[in-house]
Amino acid sequence: MAKIAFNDLKAQYHHLKDQIDAQIAAVLEEGAFISGPQVTQLEDALCRYTGRQYCVTVSNGTDALVMPLMAKGIGEGDAVFVPSFTFVATAEVVSQQGATPVFCDVDEATFNLDPVSLRAQIERVRKEGRLKPRAVISVDLFGLPADYSEIRAVCDEFGLFLMEDAAQGFGGEINGVKACNFGDVSTTSFFPAKPLGCYGDGGAIFTDDPAMYEILTSIRVHGKGAEKYDNVRVGLNARLDTMQAAILLPKLEAFDTENQNRNRMAALYTELLKGKYETPPVPNGFTSSWAQYTLRTRSPEHRTALQAALKEAGIPSMVYYPKPLHQQTVYLPLGYGEGSLPVSEHLSKVVLSLPMHGYLTEETVRSVCAVLNEIEE
Repeated sequence: MAKIAFNDLKAQYHHLKDQIDAQIAAVLEEGAFISGPQVTQLEDALCRYTGRQYCVTVSNGTDALVMPLMAKGIGEGDAVFVPSFTFVATAEVVSQQGATPVFCDVDEATFNLDPVSLRAQIERVRKEGRLKPRAVISVDLFGLPADYSEIRAVCDEFGLFLMEDAAQGFGGEINGVKACNFGDVSTTSFFPAKPLGCYGDGGAIFTDDPAMYEILTSIRVHGKGAEKYDNVRVGLNARLDTMQAAILLPKLEAFDTENQNRNRMAALYTELLKGKYETPPVPNGFTSSWAQYTLRTRSPEHRTALQAALKEAGIPSMVYYPKPLHQQTVYLPLGYGEGSLPVSEHLSKVVLSLPMHGYLTEETVRSVCAVLNEIEE
């Protein structure tokens, strides 16, 4: 059997080579390397796909997160509530604005923001009175949308701005509504390993608010006003370059087919591993885009043994994430003690992600599961 890839970007390129090469050639021929027509075409296509009114493509997923915070004027003295079990960018953008990330725990089964923990942290911050609660950034981790009916209710109760970080969640759904629809503003990333990825960095912001859209398009290009050299606010250089937009256009056309395969392969993993491993559930009414297929092992030692066995068989695996955000060195001064967010702390010690991508085959899944199922209890 051929070498197993954790996320086989080469297989995707092989399937879409003619379309991608044609798009790249068109950009080279036209010479519009910044803000070329493919950028607008991609934004229009992303709006059609998600059903949102406005899309602002940007240079990367981190800029996609920071720009709405800039637009809302969130900064020093403000609290932004984020899950601890996720990638650092979700909290990093809060700190970059001078605001304080307030870490919340996650649901052990779905890995997503726990609305009960969110409420408790909001109430704690309000009682302490040092910070003003302003916003929540909820993450659609590993492709599964968070519980937005509950999270939205909490945000509405306390008057908080809700951002959906769908960097991994693009293509997920809740009751037929696609991810990138569940925040006042929603964001995604086009980092190559994401469900919809380009060949470099890229991202997008979605909203239905025309005023927010206008501010975001200004921030994207150095805070420009109606005239190119009239800058009305502090902004960024955050444009998605034309080449990446061109590459994403054929990938978006193929996305649903790839997503269907990821769901088939996830179902096969679950069928072959259930009973021996804690496989990731998908709640009723939810659909995951399976950015990762992530098991919960019995213990750190069990995870180490599984990774060793997989490696010996030539099968890659990854740990997302080995340390929760509230225990990262940069955030230790915030004073979260051991055991303060127990689910996030436990998950970081036991999660293990298996190969998953849009061109994963049944043969590969069966090979991975055969190795895992041969390991002694």
